[in-house]
Amino acid sequence: MIKIRYFGFLKEILNLEEEEIKWSRGNSQELLTFLRARSSFWAESLSEENIFRLVINKKVIYETTPISSGDEIAILPPVTGG
Repeated sequence: MIKIRYFGFLKEILNLEEEEIKWSRGNSQELLTFLRARSSFWAESLSEENIFRLVINKKVIYETTPISSGDEIAILPPVTGG
């Protein structure tokens, strides 16, 4: 199992703050592909332009990174403000 936490407007549009899913092994891109495959709504919501960074176990990642059972992943949207 892994825990996924959604932040900002992703939390709002998905109506989901966090979830746990069964995951044996894979990487960050495979996880996004898995989540996007749920439906066209998920694919659009988690499109590349709606994701700024992924955080694995409280470490911001900048490239495809392995994800193992027990990991916690945060999906961060771009932030705008003034």
